Amino acid sequence: MNDGTTIAAVATPAGRGGIGIVRVSGPAVPGIAAVLLGALPEPRHATLARFRDGHDQPIDEGLALYFPAPHSFTGEDVLELHGHGGTVVMDLLLERVCALGARPARAGEFSERAFLNGKLDLAQAEAVADLIDAGSRAAARSALASLTGEFSRRVHELTEGLIALRTHIEAAIDFPEEEIDFLADGTEARAAGQGSPDGGFADRSLAGQLENLRRTLDELLARAGQGALLHDGLTLVIAGPPNAGKSSLLNALTREDTAIVSDIPGTTRDLLRERLNLDGLPLHVLDTAGLRDTQDPIEVEGMRRALDAMTRADRILLVVDDQTVSAGEIDRLCARLPAGRPVTLVRNKIDLSGRPAEVRETGGLIQVSLSVRAGTGHDLLREHLKTVAGFQPPGEGQFMARRRHLEALRRAQAHLAQAEAELKARAGELAAEQLRLAQQSLGEITGEFGADELLGRIFSSFCIGK
Repeated sequence: MNDGTTIAAVATPAGRGGIGIVRVSGPAVPGIAAVLLGALPEPRHATLARFRDGHDQPIDEGLALYFPAPHSFTGEDVLELHGHGGTVVMDLLLERVCALGARPARAGEFSERAFLNGKLDLAQAEAVADLIDAGSRAAARSALASLTGEFSRRVHELTEGLIALRTHIEAAIDFPEEEIDFLADGTEARAAGQGSPDGGFADRSLAGQLENLRRTLDELLARAGQGALLHDGLTLVIAGPPNAGKSSLLNALTREDTAIVSDIPGTTRDLLRERLNLDGLPLHVLDTAGLRDTQDPIEVEGMRRALDAMTRADRILLVVDDQTVSAGEIDRLCARLPAGRPVTLVRNKIDLSGRPAEVRETGGLIQVSLSVRAGTGHDLLREHLKTVAGFQPPGEGQFMARRRHLEALRRAQAHLAQAEAELKARAGELAAEQLRLAQQSLGEITGEFGADELLGRIFSSFCIGK
């Protein structure tokens, strides 16, 4: 399932540490171990050994772990060398392993081999990277659920239902001489005497089975949406005129003095990026240059970058000074924002304007009134962000998902809807084709169907050594 080479990489982060690990996988592992350690270690036992260089001099002393194929992470012979963590030591050990017949691994190549050798499906392999990158306890728990197969199990159950339905429909197509009309709904079939009160096929019509599948898919898509929020989070861009309190709002959200706060207009000229956790929801927050008419080339470039960031944002927080802003100015500011991006108007400095802290909708625009300086209304903004994201606290059985998973589920959803329409029109061949396309979309999640280009793009995002 690969090119037959043996790969090696440092599997621990670069820098100083108590322990550093070099991982090796492939057919040359037994030979490498025999030369490097003096003997092949006993399988799945930690063995104290000296790691020797080409002149039989020790590089380091540590533990060696040998996992013979197929009972290893990659499904190949795997050797792990646990030495003292340090850049020089790890580099020397990796260099020695490569001199004995291995080559440096590509990013994600160990997980890719585990997938190709059937040790993990694609959703589980992606969960490995998600677990490593988890930014909260909720994200870590959800990634672990995906790694242990929770998400894949639900996808496979749905796929099995699709296969069963396809079998019945294609039977009607392949055997038209049979008296039983498999495409008839339950009412027609019973009237024709084809059903049985104790659970014959006609009592569970194809339309009913298809409706059950659609309901199951809708539930899975909703849960995957929550998993995708845990993975991708919400990207917010803070925008507005100078001195409205944009940088102060960023500091309030991060609870740190991230941005310089000043009464001088135009203090923020470049993008400031921060990542934070909002009750389990990852937030990617960007503070931007103030929107105003200026001839300053640096501010002009800052506003250009701000507008570019807004085009990719999930939501724009338009911050205004509630003391001085007018309805006309709000309209002019909204007109400068990219079209199609959701906007929340944040009315800041209500401690000076006298407006109560509240969330309300006026003219189709959601407004949150608060005071960054006084700390009033912060909780309202936080709850508002979770609401507009559709985020719910992670519960039992929550799993991690990615945007590509959502796209595949939505495609499957569309194919099932089309299959339902074809089934009502008694177009069995077309309904079967739509079910096949739905099954193929689901297969892209676990890797049963997928282009090499997609696999390469996914695994290239992994860290080296994983």
